[in-house]
Amino acid sequence: MAFHQQAPTAVQDIPTVPDKDLACCPPSKVMSATKVAFALNNCFRSVRQSRSRWSNARAILSTYSLPNVSLPFPFLLPRFYSQKTITTHSGSFHADESLAVSMLKVLPEYANAEVVRTRDPAVIAKGDIVVDVGGEYVPETLRFDHHQRGFKETFGPDYDILLSSAGLVYKHFGRRVVAQILGWEDSNPSLSIVYQKIYDDFVLAFDGIDNGVSQYDASLKPKYRDSTNASSRVGKLNPWWNEKNVDYQERFMKAVAMVGAEFQDRVKYVALAWLPGRELVVKALADRKAHDADGRIIVLEQFCPWKEHLHILEAEQKIAEENKALYVLYEDDTAKQWRIQAVSVTPESFQSRKPLPEPWRGIRDQALSDLTGIPGGVFVHASGFIGGNQTKEGAMRMAQSALTM
Repeated sequence: MAFHQQAPTAVQDIPTVPDKDLACCPPSKVMSATKVAFALNNCFRSVRQSRSRWSNARAILSTYSLPNVSLPFPFLLPRFYSQKTITTHSGSFHADESLAVSMLKVLPEYANAEVVRTRDPAVIAKGDIVVDVGGEYVPETLRFDHHQRGFKETFGPDYDILLSSAGLVYKHFGRRVVAQILGWEDSNPSLSIVYQKIYDDFVLAFDGIDNGVSQYDASLKPKYRDSTNASSRVGKLNPWWNEKNVDYQERFMKAVAMVGAEFQDRVKYVALAWLPGRELVVKALADRKAHDADGRIIVLEQFCPWKEHLHILEAEQKIAEENKALYVLYEDDTAKQWRIQAVSVTPESFQSRKPLPEPWRGIRDQALSDLTGIPGGVFVHASGFIGGNQTKEGAMRMAQSALTM
């Protein structure tokens, strides 16, 4: 609703109005443009408040036609304004609620929400949205805890890892969050692909770690420790046992910002880099028999993230094992050379379907050319997973020769 009556041109021109007159003006009551200005001016003159309130006050004022009104900051908002709250638990914090809060703050309705950390039931009950605390999962009332007895929610029927607060928020708000980050409409056909990919490659790990689910069988001893994942890094932001007078809120918001930035970077990468690569792999897979009768050599005319796309497409097209690709060729734009890379057993595996021949491994330059009889040799990695040649033709000859060895 807009009001078009004449308004004062500067805040100093507005007379003060007693507080009692402001207190009786709920949002549902139509207020004149001048009275809104009176209210904000009164508050500015009487109370100094944080700068974070400034944008909220300007947003309210912008709904009215108040030309040339200049309001300095900081000041308190009128009594009828109520800031939304995102409530989570106090004490030590974890990666899942850090991610949950960061995702919610992407949405317009929670962008300026206050983050309240508490275990007080009375305070929790007042929260506009509650994550990782409260002992209830009730989407209709925006309650998203997963610690209560009997909780069995997963991302879908194909998953057996229970959701953490991150997974719960993503399941209910993730499509909107992803669309907001990318500036996409909900009708965008790629949105579902990106939404699913982000859960599988990013959010699922938060759910698994928070629920104590190991990546491998407990009988296996890991060969090294990984303390660089998001959960470990968030954990390290908690106060040390011997630190004193630590601001938990400041540390928690640092964790929210850290995982939130990584989440948004991942969304953008998947949508703007990973997804467009699929079409390049589709074309290369369709043309593969031009290079080998059995289709075991694929040539990418432009490099892109190809591993996962290749495995997905092979499964979708039901390509027989004997006809699956063994080598992928592509140009290294930086070095202006061609690479021949062995296809891995799975997208995550370091084991290749057919590594480059053992006699070539660790050999470089002219020595490699002399050994293979193929000019332009650059290198073959010691593990045999990748090699290089100065030209596309040379890389193709290396691939064709490797198939026979």
